Amino acid sequence: MDTYDDRGATHGTQTRGLIVAVRVPCYNEEATIETVIRDFRKALPDSVIFVYDNNSSDRTVARAQAAGAIVRRERLQGKGNVVRRMLADIDADIYCMVDGDATYDAAAAPKMIDLLISEHLDMVNGARVTEIVEAYRPGHRFGNAVLSWLVRATFGTGIADMLSGYKVLSRRFVKSMPLLSTGFEIETEFAVHALSLRMPIGELQTTYRDRPAGSHSKLNTYRDGVRILRTILLLIKEERPFSFFGALATFLALMSLALAAPVVATYFETGLVPRLPTAVLSAAIMLLSFLSMTCGLILDTVTRGRKEVKRMAYLAAQPTMQRQTRP
Repeated sequence: MDTYDDRGATHGTQTRGLIVAVRVPCYNEEATIETVIRDFRKALPDSVIFVYDNNSSDRTVARAQAAGAIVRRERLQGKGNVVRRMLADIDADIYCMVDGDATYDAAAAPKMIDLLISEHLDMVNGARVTEIVEAYRPGHRFGNAVLSWLVRATFGTGIADMLSGYKVLSRRFVKSMPLLSTGFEIETEFAVHALSLRMPIGELQTTYRDRPAGSHSKLNTYRDGVRILRTILLLIKEERPFSFFGALATFLALMSLALAAPVVATYFETGLVPRLPTAVLSAAIMLLSFLSMTCGLILDTVTRGRKEVKRMAYLAAQPTMQRQTRP
């Protein structure tokens, strides 16, 4: 694990004594990586900038090294794999994560760090603000709004732009998070981890630009949108099992009652059950409903135990302010 001590203040006096690591996951970003490194070195002059390359076939690595960043490689393809490797390798007090496409405003990083420290937060999310249609296409904007609403409705409020790739994280947040995602759904995991453990989080609006000429997005609107939606549903099942299986049990119970209603009505009228297959199907579906509810109750207890473990890992890490005042 890379540990960098005494890299001190990034700006002002609030970060004195803190180690700030800027983490940039990259895949074929030769047109933009030098700009990202230069802008963040200017915004956070005493931070350590790491670029993690994900099997780029262009000159991303050479240009990142020429710009002075510390370059590492992750062979498993996918942004989630890269971020998981970065969080495991780097030991710092504050982690600034940003995409390598030069669309995020580096000048907002000091403000995000100030907010994290002054408000004693564990995550500050950079909410994208732009009037440039090509930078944030209507389809992406709508999909992000729908998915962010689904997460807020299930896990709680606090994040408006869930899929933003610009975040500042505390050490306690990073060291208590068991990352499992492999792709762009990693941002969803960040949001759910913070909301499910009720961590103190904040959000700051940041300027969002379109990609420069020669740079191309790696995001596939429909494929990655489906993967993110699937991740949300899986996280609801894992983090809110009683709600998930309770909803399924309710649906199955209503279906069973709908099938049973005419059978019961006929029985009371004639004393016969002429539609025996329907009656058997209705009873089987009702049994599935009870089974689903039982699964929800059991898994809710298991989830509570998992959440307690993550909470203990979170509490075991020293808060940022205490690390700032260490001798």
